[in-house]
Amino acid sequence: MRFALGIEYDGTDYRGWQSQNNGPSVQSAVETALGFVADHPVEVVCAGRTDAGVHGQCQVVHFDTSAERSTRAWVLGGNANLPHGVALRWAHPVSTDFHARFSAQARRYRYTLINRATRPALQRRYCAWERRPLDVDAMQAASRCLLGTHDFTSFRTVACQAKSPVRTINLLELHRDGEQVIMQIEANAFLHHMVRNIMGSLIEVGLGDQRPEWIAVLLDQRDRSKAGVTGEARGLVFVGPRYPAVFGLPDEVSL
Repeated sequence: MRFALGIEYDGTDYRGWQSQNNGPSVQSAVETALGFVADHPVEVVCAGRTDAGVHGQCQVVHFDTSAERSTRAWVLGGNANLPHGVALRWAHPVSTDFHARFSAQARRYRYTLINRATRPALQRRYCAWERRPLDVDAMQAASRCLLGTHDFTSFRTVACQAKSPVRTINLLELHRDGEQVIMQIEANAFLHHMVRNIMGSLIEVGLGDQRPEWIAVLLDQRDRSKAGVTGEARGLVFVGPRYPAVFGLPDEVSL
């Protein structure tokens, strides 16, 4: 059988989603926990890998198993064997044509920063910090040129392994909620560091160091060295992917 899982995690103490040799990963923790429940090794495929320090609100994975377990058993058994910073939200049986990565039609991220003179303490693990005042209206105006299909070379890391820099952004909104500045972004897919690099450049606009028109110039230049610095990882949350309703997954990840 094939199952899909929704997974929430605090990425602070992990080297990222993907299993690796130089530190703990969320993938390894999940596979180890599921292996205990299945009583055989389990390999999971995720909707989108996240970097070190980036969090997940509803990462989706799929895995195949010969073990006969209920969805309740997968969730409760998995959580009993996971560290506190990782939790299974739900499990759902899916057809073998479901693929956590390739079946996703959109992916969503949220970036949050605290905008005040003093550094945060309670929210330090989940928010970036900018001490200087930000003009969020200017940031929103600057971001409009990013909507639609473009070559996002200026906003991906030079180490990005994607074959094409072309992506389609369907939604990009910024707003202020008290001391927090929040960016919501949805696209068909994202390049490596794309969201953090966009935020880093928009912060320069918000500070008044660049005019809103600068973002459009960066887009046309297709040169990462011309753009702003990469935003802090701790402010970024992978909200989750979206799938066609035919797969019958929970509303939070369905179109």
